[in-house]
Amino acid sequence: MTLIIVIVVIAVLVFAIIGIYNNLVKLRNNRENAFADIDVQLKQRYDLVPQLVATVKGYAEHEKELLEAVTAARSAAVNANSIEDKIQADNMLTSALAGLKVTLEAYPDLKANQNFLQLQGELSDIENKLAAVRRYFNSATRELNNAVQTFPANILAGMFGFHKEAMYEIEASQRAAVEKAPEIKF
Repeated sequence: MTLIIVIVVIAVLVFAIIGIYNNLVKLRNNRENAFADIDVQLKQRYDLVPQLVATVKGYAEHEKELLEAVTAARSAAVNANSIEDKIQADNMLTSALAGLKVTLEAYPDLKANQNFLQLQGELSDIENKLAAVRRYFNSATRELNNAVQTFPANILAGMFGFHKEAMYEIEASQRAAVEKAPEIKF
């Protein structure tokens, strides 16, 4: 009778470990899939940036430094390999595009150009989609981090190489600008 109880307890423990491990794998894969969704939107964004820069160049020849910064940020983003590198490169591109938007206010003819308006609309749409998939990525990351850090999964997570993952956040250098209330001028 004791042998049966020991076998049942061992079987329950084995199935619990298998269940916890499978859940951690599922959560990790969900996070990776969420970042793949971000990659799709970033790819569309990267493809639009050269078109936007080329359109703006015709109007803003003397804004060369800004356009070069946007192009360099796009290049860094395209060549990033790890999730953390892609997040950092995307933050650089977001910052460069924000500078471009501010500069464009000085060109009323450009703001009326149909090609520019179409590109700007597409870029705006992609930015909205990026915001949505970033939220989903952070949600998937939070679920994985919760599973990795809560008992009893935390014991097995360390043994199987699972660890807390980074969220998709803005860089500290950009935080002050984001937290500042926008200026509205009429």
